[in-house]
Amino acid sequence: MCSIPALRRISSSTTLSKRPKQGKDTMKWTIGQVTITSIVEQELTGINDLITEATPQAASEIDWMHPDFADESGNLTGLVQSFVIETPTRTIVVDTCVGDGKDRPAVEHWHRAQNGFLDTFRQAGFDPDRIDIVLCTHMHLDHVGWNTYWDGTAWAPTFPKARYLFAGTEFDFWQREYSLPEMDIAAAKTPHEMGAALIHNIQHLVHADSILPIFDAGLADLVSCDFQVCDEVALVPTPGHTPGHVSVAVRSGGAAAIITGDCIHHPCQIARPHWGTLVDNDPAAAAKTRERLFSELSESQTLLIGSHFSEPTAGLVRRKAGSYRLTY
Repeated sequence: MCSIPALRRISSSTTLSKRPKQGKDTMKWTIGQVTITSIVEQELTGINDLITEATPQAASEIDWMHPDFADESGNLTGLVQSFVIETPTRTIVVDTCVGDGKDRPAVEHWHRAQNGFLDTFRQAGFDPDRIDIVLCTHMHLDHVGWNTYWDGTAWAPTFPKARYLFAGTEFDFWQREYSLPEMDIAAAKTPHEMGAALIHNIQHLVHADSILPIFDAGLADLVSCDFQVCDEVALVPTPGHTPGHVSVAVRSGGAAAIITGDCIHHPCQIARPHWGTLVDNDPAAAAKTRERLFSELSESQTLLIGSHFSEPTAGLVRRKAGSYRLTY
C-alpha cells in the first residue's frame, strides 16, 4: 500500500499571478526555478452532489467558502484544469482534463464535449509537440481525456513526443476492472454503489480512447507511486480515491508545492477531511490520506494547488479550530 512520505519544511518563495475573473487567462505560480501554469478546460458543476455531505447548508457553515469556492447559497464551485510544469530541463503536463469528442453518455455535459482546450493550451504559449512528459494523477475520465485527440481516423496521442507516466498500481487496478462486465447502476443500493457502478462503466470507454492508444503508440511508462520524475518533480502516493492515486510534488530553490489530483476535490474537504465523494474507491483510505496530508502541510510552507479548485486554486493549509483551512 502506498503511503504519504513526510513533506519537508521548506521556506516558500512562491509568487502568484492572479487569473482575471473573465475569460480563460492563465494562473501561474513560481516555485524556485520552476513555473506552474494552470490551463482551464471548463467549470466543474454538481460538486454538492458529488460530495454528498457537502449540502449547501453544510458548506455555508464553513465561513471561508464564500465567495471564492461557493456562491452565497452554498453551491460549491470548481474547475476542470490541467497544469504545465516548466523546469530548467523538462516541460511536464499534469492531467489532461475531459477531452473533446469523447463518448461519455453517462455524463451528459462531458459527452462528446467541445471545449477548445488545445486552443487555450496554445494561447498560453505551449506547443503539444514540445511537451516532454505527461503525468496522470489517476485514470478517471476527467484527468486523461486530452491524452489523445481524434485525428480523423483514430484516437492519436495529443503530445506525440512525450512519455506518458502512469502509476503501476493504478494501471493494474483498472486492468482488473476492465476484465469485469458492466455493472447495473439501477441495482445500486447506496449512493456510493451508484458512483462505483457509474465510474466502472465509463472507464471501459476511457480505456479504449484515452489509455490504450498511448500504449499502442509505445509512449506509456508504468512507474512507482513515489517516482522521481526529474530533479524538481516527484510523485507522492495519495491512495483512496483510486488505489494508485498520486499527487505531484514540486521542489526548487527552497520552495515547494503539491498538485493534489483528486485526493481532494474541493476546499470544503480541507475543513471537513472526512467528507468523501461518491466516486472514491476506498472512502476510509481517502479520508485518512487527506488527514495525513493536511497535518503535514499545516506545518510547512508547501503550497497546495487543488486540481479542481476554483480561483485562487492554491494556498497554504493551516490549522483552525480543530480542523484546517486554506489561506491565500
